[in-house]
Amino acid sequence: MKSTTVLPSRALGPERTDETASPSSMTREEILIIEDDPDVAGLLKAELLRHHYQVRVASDGLSGVAEAQRQPPAAIILDLMLPVLNGWEACRSLKQHPKTRMVPVLILTALTSEDDRVRGLELGAADYLTKPFSLKELLARVRALLRRGRLADDGAPPALLQAGSLTIDHERHEARMAGRLLKLTPIEFSLLSNLAGHPGKVLTRDQLITALWGDERFVEEHNLDVHIHALRQQLEPNAARPGMLVTVRGVGYKLRISEKSR
Repeated sequence: MKSTTVLPSRALGPERTDETASPSSMTREEILIIEDDPDVAGLLKAELLRHHYQVRVASDGLSGVAEAQRQPPAAIILDLMLPVLNGWEACRSLKQHPKTRMVPVLILTALTSEDDRVRGLELGAADYLTKPFSLKELLARVRALLRRGRLADDGAPPALLQAGSLTIDHERHEARMAGRLLKLTPIEFSLLSNLAGHPGKVLTRDQLITALWGDERFVEEHNLDVHIHALRQQLEPNAARPGMLVTVRGVGYKLRISEKSR
């Protein structure tokens, strides 16, 4: 059993992210917290309620996944070192289930290694924050995830996007390369959709990070690299020598569509 995580008072103290929340800022968006440490869960719940979010709490991975699938929330805050079902498997289950695969997951964990961060993002988590943490930063990340979801709903992309042999069906949330269904996480799908919407055009790293995580973000640039690498594994015959999703050094990335595939 893991020990209780004790966070420094400067990170978890009476930190004021807003002096007051005006009625116009009130929201009914619901956050599901999957966290077995009652102190951390209680702190998160109190802070989110103070900012007018609805909150549900699950204390283990299995009940958390079941709760999310019963009634999908707007976003999930997920610990990794959970009883019954660990956070890795919980994230995998959430991203494989049709009712929860589009729900953004923020991993909140004491695991700080780069390998753990990469693994979480590759499983489909939208963001990764380590303990101890700042409540102000956590709230900013939650807002960014929720705003990105609203923009995705309101942006009304074309139902079917064609770029050479690549087809993106936004209504079905499917992407196919020459008829082959690609296995993409929600972040990877969004990234590919942004690139395919501008074939041959270079999108800067800042443009892509803003499109994926929003302006109000605390995102390490390496997170984008993880998803680019995962996309190349799906798109390229040889991901080590990409010919389709190419890097424009010092600028960003572009999707190169060959003339013969147009």
